[in-house]
Amino acid sequence: MHSTNILIGGEAGQGLATVGELLSRALVRGGYFVVVTQSYESRIRGGHNTFAVRVGAEAIDAPAEEIDVVVALNDETVLLHLPELSSSGLVIADASFCDADERCVRVPFKDLAPKQYVNTAALGVVCAVLGVDRGIVSGVLEEAFGRKHPETMEENRRALESAFAWCAGRPESSRPLPPAASPSGTSRLMMNGNEAIALGAVSAGLRFAAFYPMTPSTTIPLALVGMAGRMGLVVEQAEDEIAAINMAIGASYAGAPSLVATSGGGFALMVEGVSLAAMTETPLVIVVAQRPAPATGLPTRTEQADLEFVLHAGHGEFPRAVFAPGGVEECFHIARKAFFLAERHQSPVFILTDQFLADSYRAVAPFDVASLEWVRPGADPAAVSAPYLRHALTESGVSPRLLPGASDHLVVTDSDEHTEDGHLTEDLGVRKVMVEKRLRKLAGIRAETIPPEYEGSDRPELLLVTWGSTRGAAREAAAALRGKGLDTASLHFSQIWPLAPEQFLGRLKNAGLVAAVEGNATGQLARLIRRETGFEISERVARYDGLPITPQYILRELSVEGA
Repeated sequence: MHSTNILIGGEAGQGLATVGELLSRALVRGGYFVVVTQSYESRIRGGHNTFAVRVGAEAIDAPAEEIDVVVALNDETVLLHLPELSSSGLVIADASFCDADERCVRVPFKDLAPKQYVNTAALGVVCAVLGVDRGIVSGVLEEAFGRKHPETMEENRRALESAFAWCAGRPESSRPLPPAASPSGTSRLMMNGNEAIALGAVSAGLRFAAFYPMTPSTTIPLALVGMAGRMGLVVEQAEDEIAAINMAIGASYAGAPSLVATSGGGFALMVEGVSLAAMTETPLVIVVAQRPAPATGLPTRTEQADLEFVLHAGHGEFPRAVFAPGGVEECFHIARKAFFLAERHQSPVFILTDQFLADSYRAVAPFDVASLEWVRPGADPAAVSAPYLRHALTESGVSPRLLPGASDHLVVTDSDEHTEDGHLTEDLGVRKVMVEKRLRKLAGIRAETIPPEYEGSDRPELLLVTWGSTRGAAREAAAALRGKGLDTASLHFSQIWPLAPEQFLGRLKNAGLVAAVEGNATGQLARLIRRETGFEISERVARYDGLPITPQYILRELSVEGA
């Protein structure tokens, strides 16, 4: 698979994310596919941050390690990433940063633009080197600054033109991309995982979101804030995570489909609320964007170590569903499914993502939202006889849910154990019946389990098992191994709980060797599969240094012949 990997490096506060986003947007507008990997330190200014854009004329869905073009906004970037250059790679840097290394394109930025517009000049140079259409880049720049900062637009335009003009006489520095395979007239959206979750939630009928800011989840509610006025949403920044989840439970109880978004430490504070939602049988969608822990850990890096935490969070026994989207499009569709599932089964539903996927921009086809249905909370009051029993015993465990104040029926529930009519009870016989009633809902949730995605032959020599954001890296690694003659397949779980062994156990048993690819140290999905099926996954590819798993990392870590 041909692709070009571009890395923009510098300090926090230098605007490298702006350069990266504008470059990515121009590439997507030009018909290319991108995978963005953002790496940044937990500080407002300083430190070493990078924005990597892997671009290809055909679909790609994993990051790469070897760099083809480095755009250095400071000298540290040159020193750190020169060893990672491919054999034909280039470094684009200010003339004062580069020595006589022939791989350096020494750009006199101070001659091209005033200091505050050097980023725009750097954007122009890298786009000229890659052969990106100047008109597309100008249009993207106009959209970014024309409305918000019209007073600076003319200077930005001049900096861009100067950069393209400077590059025109230097064909030796050209590294043009292959023509985009995008059919004429095809348009794509540039979107990251958190934005897709927000859009999917709104399309499913979201009306209320509460949050306390915590990296890397915060851009979900921020995206919702941007849509709030047009879509009639209420987005509330609470004083802490405890308040956030309880606000969301209250809003959902009143009939507003609700969401909370957080990360590990914030979710730890929400756990009592999870049990409250389960006991009162109130639908709720909870997004947990994973990052390295324990405690504060590495707050701006990525990991997949909260699966067992989310799977067991909340005191007592009650049903739940846990999803883990593997890409941006899946973030959208799984967010939708989570809301419908929560409403149908009146249970908390979790979406597990991580910093890599949350911040990773991709080129996605526009979603056909006009034809989509949305959640309609509550049952028809006319179909419910009096006296109304909020927690009526049913075969499925799901009771008719009426909204308080929306009919003549009295809606009563309680966080204590309760009778069918919602009043608290100390009757131990009722307690046993109510536990069983709530647990019966798991069968309905299980019936809707998303089957794991399988790619490969029926009896492969090697099977890579993944969940969440590792899907793309494993698929690409499997393709590389097949190219070397090793029959390799991949099995990706986008739903972690409940598991339906009949959907995948045969695949595991038919493979010669099974390897679990996970962003954690202990193989949490592998352990869950063993617990539920008895199948032992013998090979592990684990990463827990804060960086995303790449195809190259998988190939290095596999201890199998041919890898």
